Amino acid sequence: MNVLLIGGSGQLGQEIRVRWTGHDVFAPSHAQAPIEDLARVEDWIERSQAAVVVNCAAFHNVDVCETQSDQAFAINALAVDRIAALCERRGIVFVTISTDYVFDGNANEPYSESDCTNPISCYGASKRAGESLVLRRSMKAFVVRTCGVYGRFASKSKGTFVDRIIKQAREGQAIRVVSDVVASPTYAGHLADALGKLVLTAEYGLYHACNNGPVSWFAFAQAVLQHAGIDYPIEAIAASDWKAAARRPVYSALSSAKLERVGIVMPSWTDGIAAYLQDVAR
Repeated sequence: MNVLLIGGSGQLGQEIRVRWTGHDVFAPSHAQAPIEDLARVEDWIERSQAAVVVNCAAFHNVDVCETQSDQAFAINALAVDRIAALCERRGIVFVTISTDYVFDGNANEPYSESDCTNPISCYGASKRAGESLVLRRSMKAFVVRTCGVYGRFASKSKGTFVDRIIKQAREGQAIRVVSDVVASPTYAGHLADALGKLVLTAEYGLYHACNNGPVSWFAFAQAVLQHAGIDYPIEAIAASDWKAAARRPVYSALSSAKLERVGIVMPSWTDGIAAYLQDVAR
């Protein structure tokens, strides 16, 4: 298939470009096809003769979204809806990526697709709006929520959570990680593989796709050092000790059971760490 990938320079987008070898993937840069410029996106749809459009673009700086809410909704909701409308008219499969931040974090077990959403940040609210606008349409669309994505194509200046934990340990820095926030950290390579299988199912709708198993960020950091062969202490802190402009859900692990029902099984979060470290070492 011909695939148009919007947001192809990010961690997930670049994994799709590397892993979807059975398809012709067109991945214009943000300058060439910004998600908010419908005319240029439409031009790329025509140029690529896309059968599938995958949207990995988002305004995802959670804290900045709090002060730039208009921009957050323009990109994460309205622009997504306009591209979905284009795909609907042309009979094109549309895939868009959403987030665990659509939930409030008051759960005590992984969220399923049928659980009620209740975002507690502007970012979460804008992503939920984007979901709703797509899912209201009668079209060939996949809305895929994921959580804590990290990948080998992260910005060199920032790195991933995994990179930072290893770097701090090797440099002898103090490592402090929240122990009362639970999520489903997901390796971008595993997510890209799952999406590649999902688009072939024609089982359209809302899905969760994460590395399996809830884990606190503290326990995740400990596992990172264990996989890296580093013996180094990590201090557990409370989420209340970590100050940020936007509220985050304290429990946002997602269940991928629906994905399994269409024959796609996500590896565990520990397998995600191992695969990531193996891939970055190549």
